[in-house]
Order: sequence, then structure tokens, then C-alpha cells
Amino acid sequence: MARGFRRRTLLGAGLAATATGGLTARAATAAPLTHVSEPTIYGTDEWVARPPNSEIAVLDHPPRYIVVHHTVSPGNTGELTLDRAFEISQAIQSFHMDSNGWIDTGQHFTVSRGGYITEGRHRSLAILREGTRHVYGTHVSGRNSRAIGIENEGNYVAAEVPATQWASLTDLVAYMAYQYEIPPNRIVGHRDLDSTECPGEELYGQLADLRGEVAVRLGTPLVPSFPQWPLLRPGDRGEQVLVAQRLLRERGARVPTDGVFGPATREAVANLASAHGLDMPGCAACTRTDERGFLGADIWPLLAGPGRTRELQRRLTR
Repeated sequence: MARGFRRRTLLGAGLAATATGGLTARAATAAPLTHVSEPTIYGTDEWVARPPNSEIAVLDHPPRYIVVHHTVSPGNTGELTLDRAFEISQAIQSFHMDSNGWIDTGQHFTVSRGGYITEGRHRSLAILREGTRHVYGTHVSGRNSRAIGIENEGNYVAAEVPATQWASLTDLVAYMAYQYEIPPNRIVGHRDLDSTECPGEELYGQLADLRGEVAVRLGTPLVPSFPQWPLLRPGDRGEQVLVAQRLLRERGARVPTDGVFGPATREAVANLASAHGLDMPGCAACTRTDERGFLGADIWPLLAGPGRTRELQRRLTR
């Protein structure tokens, strides 16, 4: 199926970038995308997935974002076989269905440390091949209708991503971007949308390289990504913590203004999240760690309040 960015799509991507860093003249006149082939992807039948508990919802529009996760698996195993990739897919599905109570695997695809790509939620592969519709997943808070998600086996808070896994992730993301006409600046980490460490500092730090590589493969210019909110964790110190504490106090929270993200600040953030239906105790799509009270992309706008979001974002990221 021949596909390429329509002119209106390129302009839309560029206009979105204008508010966050400007649109180059080249972006408005770029040529159609270079063809990108589908990588080898093992479907749910091949890894013997359980049937979903109810009908899989398919939305009549493509996703707007590609979201990168990590599984936070205990230890980064050296087992890199296809059988291991299938075992990981089965384990994730069991966790999501039995522990989280979801109808099926939350994310759409999984990339093993050995570089094998498996389908996650049923029907994700067939719908991706169409390139016009989107399987409704469960991997980000409040944005599942707009985001397609990829889990990467491993814990990348500190460890490096294996070369085989990185190559397959790049192949998969490029194919997704091609099929769905998603500009590279909308390839994001989970922490760009929610208050979570996911996909870990190491993998998150490589996302700029991923966007650049995908842009090269697609033959499209790389416009600036939207500004990233800082992620604050218990134990953090500094000016950003102090800003958060002052904003929390404006909202009636009893927290110190010492620039230290201590227990009182964590509890105030957790309470704010809960009051707005954002009390997810970690990345629920991952084999999660407790991230209750982390302050990230979904909480900062609540602290900023109406009309102050851009001002606060500039202050925190300058």
C-alpha cells in the first residue's frame, strides 16, 4: 500500500510545532514520505495469546502519537530468543488481564530485548496495516484514543538498551509513523504524557535519536518536539521543586517551601492527582513500580491553572 504525507498533514504537523518552536519553510513544502516496509511482527496467534475478555474497540481515526514504554521487568535478562519474546508477551497479557482487570494486553506491540516484535492487543497488527483506523488500547491515562503504544522488554532507568532491541524499535516506529502519517516530533515517551519514569531515563534520553532516525527514513523534516515538562520524584531538590511547592500552597496544600520533595509534598501531589482522576500508582502498562505522588506532564498543567500553562512551562525549562 503506497502511502505518503499529504500536504495538509505536513502543514498540520508544522502548525502544531509553531506554538512550541517554529515551523521551517522546508516543513511546509516537503516531498512525500519514502516508503517504509513492515518489519517482522509475530501476531497474537503465534505467541498463543488468550482471547480478550470482550470485543476489541477500533476507532475510525488514526492515532496522533506513538508512545514508547518499558516493561520494568525485574533484571534485564540475557535470554534473547524468540521463545523468550513469546513468554514476555504472555506474561504481560496475564498481568494486564488478571492484575489490572483489563480486557486484553494494554499496549499494541512489544519489542523484546532480543529484537523480536510481537503484537499486543488483539487486532493491532491488522488495523496498523490498514493505516486509517486505531485499536483502542490501555497504556496512557486519558489519551488512549489518540496514542498507539509500544512496550520494550527491560528496565531502562539506568541500563542501556540492547542494539538488537533498538534496531527493531526503530523499524517498528518508522513503520507506524509511515502507516499513520505521524510526524516524528510526535514520537514520545510515556512520561511526556503522565507522571511516570517510563520508559526510564536511558531509553527516554534516546528518543531524540529515535525521532531523528525515523525522520531520515521517512524523508521528512524533523520539526521541534513539543516542550517537555520536568518529572519530579520524591527526594528531588531544587528550584523546580520549590516552584511546585509554592503552587501547591496556592491551592491550599500544607507543604514546606524548602525545595525538597519530601513526604508532605508527595502526599499533596498524590491528593491533587486523585482529585482529578489521575491517581495511577505507576505505569499500569508496565510491571509497575510505585510512582504515586510523582509530579509530571499531567500534573503541572493542574498546578499552572487556566492561562498560565505556557508561562510555567517556559519558566521550568529555560
